[in-house]
Amino acid sequence: MNRPVRRVVTGHDQQGKAIVVSDGPAPFVHTIEMRPGYSATDVWRTGGTPAPVEFAAAEPTLGPRRQLPTKHGTVIRISEIPPDGDRIGKMDVAMSKKMFASLGNAPASTFASSGVHPMMHRTETIDYAIVLEGELTLILDDSEVLLKAGDVTVQVGTNHAWSNRSDKPCRIAFILIDGAFEPTLKRALDAR
Repeated sequence: MNRPVRRVVTGHDQQGKAIVVSDGPAPFVHTIEMRPGYSATDVWRTGGTPAPVEFAAAEPTLGPRRQLPTKHGTVIRISEIPPDGDRIGKMDVAMSKKMFASLGNAPASTFASSGVHPMMHRTETIDYAIVLEGELTLILDDSEVLLKAGDVTVQVGTNHAWSNRSDKPCRIAFILIDGAFEPTLKRALDAR
């Protein structure tokens, strides 16, 4: 069940007074047929740094699904992650790649090389992940961390997956910031 995310966007009137520009459900909700119960609501996207501050910004979330921010950009997203169930455990490399393609980022999948979890992936971003409800396990190459409501993860371009091993959906906020691998780290990652 995909719960709407209420989004209140502020701006300025022509005299510079602070106003509410919009108040209602965030318009861009992405679901995946292959993963019932999953949804990702893009709340806002910026396309550069510094981000332009305008009287009333145009809607930045419409258009094709993007897993990642644009160069020098950001994305804030609220995701509902259903319990893994049997379907995740039965996923093969081809299905994993298809899943990431449906998210808009087929190259991110690292399951073929890691074999750790079908949803393993790496992005060249800094991600702040805030568990809002439920729990989720952060899986890394050789370790795992159970996260509960109120916990925050700073995911720094690492190979990782999110696994919901509970019997309830997890609601999590992600803030993705475009990044660039430091050259020495990039060489180490490329050599893996």
